[in-house]
Amino acid sequence: MADFVKAARTTEIEPGQARLVEVKGKQIALFNVDSQFFALDNTCTHRGGPLADGEVTCPARRHIRRSDGRSRRSAGPRAVVRYGVRATGTDIEVEV
Repeated sequence: MADFVKAARTTEIEPGQARLVEVKGKQIALFNVDSQFFALDNTCTHRGGPLADGEVTCPARRHIRRSDGRSRRSAGPRAVVRYGVRATGTDIEVEV
């Protein structure tokens, strides 16, 4: 059963920025897009590159993922795992 677990504070990730967090042993890329928070598995499904390092662009150029998890081109071999996120006060919680 998945639970919401505190991953960061809202003040730690400015709009337009990303941060790598570890929650229950999982490496998760946490993004602030226009003050909305999104969480993706930190690994590109094509070549294993980190997604928390900035603009999410696949090095294989087969697809481009935006930091909100939507694709601007065709999807890769499998979708990147997306996690539920909620902000509770100043805490950002990720569902894992």
